[in-house]
Amino acid sequence: MRILYLHQHFTTPAMPGGTRSYEMARRFVVSGHEVHMITADRQADGGGWRQTNEAGIHVHWCANRYSNQMNFRERMGAFFRFAGRAAGRAASLPGDVIFASSTPLTIALPAVWAAKRKSIPMVFEVRDLWPEMPIAVGALRSRPAIVAARWLERFAYHHSKHVVALSPGMKEGVVATGYPEDRVTVIPNSCDLRMFRVGPEVGQAFRQRYAWLQHRPLVVYAGTLNLLNDVEFLARLAAIILPQNPEVRFLVVGEGSRERYFRELAETLGVLDRNFFMMPMLPKADMPAILSAADVATSLFVDIRQNWANSANKVFDALAAGRPVAINHKGWLADLIDETGCGLVLDPHDLTSSAGRLLAALQDRAWCDAARAAAARVAQERFDRDKLALQLESVLANAAGAAAMPAGRKAA
Repeated sequence: MRILYLHQHFTTPAMPGGTRSYEMARRFVVSGHEVHMITADRQADGGGWRQTNEAGIHVHWCANRYSNQMNFRERMGAFFRFAGRAAGRAASLPGDVIFASSTPLTIALPAVWAAKRKSIPMVFEVRDLWPEMPIAVGALRSRPAIVAARWLERFAYHHSKHVVALSPGMKEGVVATGYPEDRVTVIPNSCDLRMFRVGPEVGQAFRQRYAWLQHRPLVVYAGTLNLLNDVEFLARLAAIILPQNPEVRFLVVGEGSRERYFRELAETLGVLDRNFFMMPMLPKADMPAILSAADVATSLFVDIRQNWANSANKVFDALAAGRPVAINHKGWLADLIDETGCGLVLDPHDLTSSAGRLLAALQDRAWCDAARAAAARVAQERFDRDKLALQLESVLANAAGAAAMPAGRKAA
């Protein structure tokens, strides 16, 4: 197949951020498919194009500046600018199927345009329930904007031959718009076992770099620092735990619009650079060392129901590394943790109880060992990226009327 893959936030391992599109695309290349990735160069502006080859993927980069520090209006401008520029590029390339991955939902605009111009099918991937989340947190408020966003949501789904959802809750959201259930496949975020299964010496080397860490228990949050991510919860846990066990360390690795707020909050709480530390976003290739050093990794969201369907990269990276995951919300990931014992589900409304449970877990070596084993087992059995890439390849092949590679192919 010739796959035209549209994802505005495409990231390689040398860059900060999730690499799902990179990892899936390079596996398609290993299968013998031709992949053209149409994406944004977020560090440049002006609309110009450049091309690179990333692990066999033909990547078309459009200069279209974007940052997690932007406000909502600035982000929307970046989304629509890229959509306009990507439409012509996608329509100009040879392809058998278009695969468009959101967010942002505006990626549907160039995908549908190119699919219609080329008379080829489109498959749409839903990474977040958008626009439900920006509406829920008040980022999208005006009635005309909400009506337009819901129209775009239905436009994306109903021009798709098939939809891929990253969680069962996201599938429910797609089906609720009237899209046929039998044309939605759940393929969650997944675990890159070879990347994250590193020896203990890798984590030890990371620990030895920092005098404040060394041999101490470590809780990590690695990801975006924005309105939806409840890093405040972690800072307040650090404040409660500090007088009980000053040896426990909390590390936040990331950037975003709320970075300054979280830093100032930690300083006000008296934990910044005492037991709560912050680092800038790091390339994906650096994350195995941090997770190898961690005793617990976290994924945190503000408590709104729309967040329960998330399929956060940070959860699956932690599982791939064989590290227990602590989350502070309900939903399918909470059910997974409760079912398998691979981590903790903390109460976002009872900080004292949550701090007590986290501290008790960190001090219980038997629990830590069992949770690590469970995390590694879940990663291997349920979320191996090689296996899920085969499922995604099959969805694209069925849409295009092409043949997927046999399931016994060599792993990428």
